[in-house]
Amino acid sequence: MTETPSSKLAASPLSLFERYLSLWVLLCIIAGLALGTLLPDTFQLLAGLEYGSVNFIVAVLIWFMVYPMMVSVDFTSLKRIHERPKGLVITLVVNWLIKPFTMAALGVLFFEFVFADLIDPANASQYIAGMILLGAAPCTAMVFIWSQLTRGDATYTLVQVSLNDVIMIFAFAPIVALLLGVTDISVPWETLLLSVVLYVVLPLVAGTLTRMHLIRNSSPGVQGEAQISRFISRIKPLSVLGLLATVVLLFGFQGQIILDQPLLIALIAIPLLIQSYGIFAIAYAAAYFWRVPFNVAAPCALIGTSNFFELAVAVAIGLFGLNSGAALVTVVGVLVEVPVMLSLVAFANRTSSWFPTTKANTYPGS
Repeated sequence: MTETPSSKLAASPLSLFERYLSLWVLLCIIAGLALGTLLPDTFQLLAGLEYGSVNFIVAVLIWFMVYPMMVSVDFTSLKRIHERPKGLVITLVVNWLIKPFTMAALGVLFFEFVFADLIDPANASQYIAGMILLGAAPCTAMVFIWSQLTRGDATYTLVQVSLNDVIMIFAFAPIVALLLGVTDISVPWETLLLSVVLYVVLPLVAGTLTRMHLIRNSSPGVQGEAQISRFISRIKPLSVLGLLATVVLLFGFQGQIILDQPLLIALIAIPLLIQSYGIFAIAYAAAYFWRVPFNVAAPCALIGTSNFFELAVAVAIGLFGLNSGAALVTVVGVLVEVPVMLSLVAFANRTSSWFPTTKANTYPGS
């Protein structure tokens, strides 16, 4: 397969913020804890700015995070699904048939049994809910970065992202509702569906309309995809700034709880780490035994491992509130995911010789 303009778009350079995202998230956690302690009345006022369990400030910040990613989604790439059956099968099975259920199982195992003596039983269901939300939200944005770092096929990544977004619109809410019901957590359907509409459907529609507008009004001599690439480069900082501001707010709201329980973050991180490395092992092994070429195998395993934490954070806030344990788990997911994914990228690059190679990005049936 030859490289397309969309491929170049997906393989945009790694920015300073993205390269050191774990550090910025850590600094924002510290800032949130400090500000939440120093200005509790201010954060209480901000938490009260909501309607129907949707906080206005966080909603705007989530849009800042999601919109730039949605502009990069090219649904025309779906017509090339048949060219990557093996990689797509692996990631779709992992994303929708394995990961949500193993995440829920790990949540129940650790927060109801292993950590039963270390956490408040009243909060256990909240932590389980946060893990479920992370597990049911496959990544649609950072996967471009992981694919680029493993020299993966960018067009395949675009196909995967587009297909995942389509499935997520219809599958995310039912899977979350099913797993929350299995774990005996009340499911507020109206809020769950509202969150999917607000943070998946509407940004996706806005991103698609923006793509159409940019292509239609591209300057003479400038291809539409190049115009889209320039636009995304200009608005990309909004995504990271939105994420960091959300982290500050969340840890400001959660500050007292965290300071009273310093081991809480570590306890939450343990099952998240097990899930991440376990899911990668399943997907990577499947790609190895199925003889998938490396520039498809690495991205498909990394896509299956990564989470759409922006959506998980937004839905956790909408369902359970800014001060909830579920929201805290999704934020810890942000802190854990970046260093984990970078370690998996390094491992994949070191083991590239385990997989078949391809020529000129043409590998029918891969």
